Amino acid sequence: MTRITAQLAFLTEADKLKSTLRATTLCDASRRENSGEHSWHIALYAMVLAEHAVKPVNIARVIQMLLIHDLVEIDAGDCPIHGDHDPAEMARIEQAAANRIFHLLPPDQALAFRALWDEFEAAETDDAIFAKSIDRVQPVIANLETDGGTWPAFNVTAAQLQARVGVKVERGAPAIWNALRHRIDAWFAA
Repeated sequence: MTRITAQLAFLTEADKLKSTLRATTLCDASRRENSGEHSWHIALYAMVLAEHAVKPVNIARVIQMLLIHDLVEIDAGDCPIHGDHDPAEMARIEQAAANRIFHLLPPDQALAFRALWDEFEAAETDDAIFAKSIDRVQPVIANLETDGGTWPAFNVTAAQLQARVGVKVERGAPAIWNALRHRIDAWFAA
């Protein structure tokens, strides 16, 4: 298999992300978003909101992370943050998916993409911390725009949202979380 043949096979496989539905709806509540749309949207979020990162970030690397972070959902499916699942089992499934999907690429790209995905998952570098923050904030906005969206279906409480989402957003982009707090508080108070 030639290099370009492997790259094209990877890109064709990545197209499957457009068929992976997420729990989150679009901001107009017309339908559930797919993981391809989510990845594009949060890459745009990162470009627009980079100035609010708690520490300076390399926005190109952040966008790269955000564009590939959910490719594992081709095999693993979407696992909503407020859903009932076994985190250890999900991590195992996602690791296997990352092995399979990234290894469709030529070896040098496979290693680079996998390293970037692992960095995002570990969320220890400034770039990955900000990327994780942005990944978490976009569904919050979608839920706020749709009168709570999926929060009622998942029985989400304000404390649960803070523990599972707010802490991660505050870690990398506290100004963004602070800007959303009044809307979040008002929704849960209503």
